[in-house]
Amino acid sequence: MSMNSYFHENEQMNPVEREHRLLSRLPAFIQYVKQESPYYAKLLADVIASDISTRALLAQLPITRKSDLKALQKCDAIFAGIVSEKATIARVFQSPGPINEPENCMDDWWRMGQAFYAAGFRKNDLVQNCLSYHLTPGGFILDSGARACGCTVIPAGPGQTEQQLEVIESLKPSGYCGTPSFLNILLEKATVNEKDVSSITKALVTGEALPESLRASFKSKGIDVLQAYASADIGLIGYESIAGEGFIIAEELIIEIVRPGTLEPVEHGEVGEVVVTSFNADYPLIRFATGDLSSIAEGKSRCGRTNKRLKGWLGRADQTTKVKGMFVHPEQIEKIRKAFPQINKMRLTVDHMEHNDMMTLACELDSFAKLAIETKAFSEQVALALQKATNLSGQVSLVPLGSLPNDGKVIDDVRVLR
Repeated sequence: MSMNSYFHENEQMNPVEREHRLLSRLPAFIQYVKQESPYYAKLLADVIASDISTRALLAQLPITRKSDLKALQKCDAIFAGIVSEKATIARVFQSPGPINEPENCMDDWWRMGQAFYAAGFRKNDLVQNCLSYHLTPGGFILDSGARACGCTVIPAGPGQTEQQLEVIESLKPSGYCGTPSFLNILLEKATVNEKDVSSITKALVTGEALPESLRASFKSKGIDVLQAYASADIGLIGYESIAGEGFIIAEELIIEIVRPGTLEPVEHGEVGEVVVTSFNADYPLIRFATGDLSSIAEGKSRCGRTNKRLKGWLGRADQTTKVKGMFVHPEQIEKIRKAFPQINKMRLTVDHMEHNDMMTLACELDSFAKLAIETKAFSEQVALALQKATNLSGQVSLVPLGSLPNDGKVIDDVRVLR
């Protein structure tokens, strides 16, 4: 395979050399964050930076969990003191939670270029970007990656399906980026409205699971679809180069797979929580627990890239989950429950139907019989509260007292079981 098949030369680097280079950066980087990040100055106060030069020693450092960011940011500075005091922050986002996230506007700050390149995007491609540019950073993350490959971006965002189809028909973009479910909606609407969207031949999707059946459906319509695994905190974590072979880990990261609820890395191949060390001078993250479950895939990718691969998204280590590219937290569901004294217990079930994420909020009522006549109006009130809390719509199911299991679950994501 020729060198122009790769975005970076180090994608073909000898794995032993890559590991040595990453680990050799740890002592100086840990010393840097202790000096420049108030959060890490406290967290790593007793750590001697020069000692941390192996994965075993790195694994002894404390973990910072994504699920803790909301509370940390509420009690401390806007970014909980994690952002370097030397950082140049051009934008502040606030994703649902709410969680604040920074951006430095330097080219490809999120490191998404190699994911687009692996998906076949090249200079002068016109790309319709359908992730949101509003408050959450998803739209900007994909925008920067496409432009890093020399593409021209249409900043479409989500929704406004008919207008989007008009744009595709008139401008004829060759590529799409966004969630797979919205791409599917566009294609279905195009068929109904007799719109020509045949210019789109490739797509990079993210933000939600991509079932193989949906990928095959896209392929049958002439669209090659690959996935990227990214987060608002880290940027690119991994990306596909060949469908179904897992996510090649981004070159600038140290990835650990850790037993949920502990600091300890699991045995090779075992499923655990994805923990990332990111050498981002603006937003440094040491042992950042994403809340996502995965494992390391065996063997080398057939594309010739030599870095380790994640098998894919295998669920959540905590009950926080991602629906249509947006995080939903147990705290949000509890806030809804407290707003309605009639509700004893709640459980949000997240499922996947006809290639779309679906939410159903089951509400166990203390006075189910008394409310029987007014259930429709009450359900609508709860549904409105759900949408306000999560920025997502869902169904509401009212059930009698004692109907929900006594297992402590607030969010039950059943998509991974299908």
